[in-house]
Amino acid sequence: MTSPIGALGAVNGLSAVSGISGVGGATGLAGADQVKAPNTDFASMLSQGLESVQASQAKAGDLSVQVANGTLQDPAQYTMASTEAALGLQLTMAIRNKAVEAFQEIMRMQA
Repeated sequence: MTSPIGALGAVNGLSAVSGISGVGGATGLAGADQVKAPNTDFASMLSQGLESVQASQAKAGDLSVQVANGTLQDPAQYTMASTEAALGLQLTMAIRNKAVEAFQEIMRMQA
C-alpha cells in the first residue's frame, strides 16, 4: 500500500504558491503523526484574500490623497496601487460569481 503523502513529492515546483513551500520534503517522513497540515481552510483563505484586497484598496486611497496634495514624489506608485486594487476587486468578484453559480447549480441538482 502506498502512502498518500508520497504523492506530495511532486509539488516541489510550487514554492511561489503561499502555504505549499514546505511540501517538497513530505515523502521522507516516517509517520503520519509528524505531518502537520497547513491551514488550508477555505474560510481562512477567503478572509485572508479579502483582507489583502481591502489593504490594497486602502493603500491606493492613501496614495490618491498624496497625489491630490502634491506630496507623492512618484505618481507611478499610485497608478500601480490603483491597478492592483482594481484587479484584486475584479478577481474577488469573479470568485464570488463562480461560488454563487456553483451554489445555484447544486440547488438545481437537488430539485
